[in-house]
Amino acid sequence: MKEAAGEANLTVVAIILIAVVVAVATPLVTSLMRNSGRRACCSDAGGVWKNGQCNAVNDDGSLGGTIDYWDSANGRCTVGDTTAS
Repeated sequence: MKEAAGEANLTVVAIILIAVVVAVATPLVTSLMRNSGRRACCSDAGGVWKNGQCNAVNDDGSLGGTIDYWDSANGRCTVGDTTAS
């Protein structure tokens, strides 16, 4: 009986550890995926991602102003989107 109780306690500990790992990893992965999508969208718009912004590139290679490429309200790329106004 002691072995069964020990295994049950170990199972509970394992489940709690898995829950903690999932709780920590989910926001991290979500953030990484969102940032990756924004960077890819910036690149599709012909920009360069620098300092957390999508910047246009001038003819001489210098950075220009920022590019409006992301629909923050809907969380999606507006490059090539014919429905965006």
